[in-house]
Amino acid sequence: MTGGFEVGTSAGLRALHRMPWLPPPEGDLHAHEYRVEVVVERETLDGRGMVCDLDVVEAALQETVAVLEGKDLDELVRPPEAEAVTVEILARWFHARLTDAIRAAGGEALAVRVWESPTAFGGYRARLPSGSE
Repeated sequence: MTGGFEVGTSAGLRALHRMPWLPPPEGDLHAHEYRVEVVVERETLDGRGMVCDLDVVEAALQETVAVLEGKDLDELVRPPEAEAVTVEILARWFHARLTDAIRAAGGEALAVRVWESPTAFGGYRARLPSGSE
């Protein structure tokens, strides 16, 4: 997609993580405050003049955040090949969990950014597969 429209929302997430290659406190299990931002893209607007209904996007994000709230990310998110859950890995996890709801709402692409501070984030963006893929 080279151009188009977008809508988005964000939500806070407090979860536990560790970076085992770093000294404490980062190397130990500790709470971290994240902000998860999602941006839904569409090349043209739908018949209502929208990318998709923002209420649907917000509900899907809140439901997905609730799965992780207060939990250990290693137990729920970390892929077997990774040493830790980085913001990039967490963004990809959110993307996978949100894909069906966002596609059903009319989105064509989804970008997720996970902010670990007011100025630093990791992200994942991909076009959404069509319902037949």
